[in-house]
Amino acid sequence: MNSFVAIDFETANQHRSSVCSVGLAFVEENQIIDSFYKLIRPNPNFYCSWATEIHGINFWDTAQEFEFPQIWTEISYRIKNLPLVAHNSAFDESCLRAVLSAYELPIHQNSFHCTYRKSKNLFPELPNHQLHTVSEHLGFKLENHHNALADAKACAHIALNIF
Repeated sequence: MNSFVAIDFETANQHRSSVCSVGLAFVEENQIIDSFYKLIRPNPNFYCSWATEIHGINFWDTAQEFEFPQIWTEISYRIKNLPLVAHNSAFDESCLRAVLSAYELPIHQNSFHCTYRKSKNLFPELPNHQLHTVSEHLGFKLENHHNALADAKACAHIALNIF
């Protein structure tokens, strides 16, 4: 797989549809060629303190941002039918499905690949398989962890080394 899109979502609360930011790293011919980051007004539009503590995004950061349908219009044409890659794709794919469903948008048909599951198989000696651990093992220092774009770029780096 030499062309794909690494994707990462952050959520505002316990609802998977509450995406409050998205980061994308576009990979073409084994090179990161572009990236995208956007804050999103979540659905439902409230923040749990534990979520804000993780990623630092709060209600006022997204109060004037677009809701997901406008963001999806902007990025879906760029994603096209490319494979999507996430570190713990069970979470990110469920967020995408939930937010598309919440707005009654068509469910995506892209294949999803998981760098977390793959790294568990490839690197059983690691103390854990968290994004920062695996990316550092492969020579990429993740800075600003839980920023959706930083996490998407780290995921892309991992994917370029293991798929």
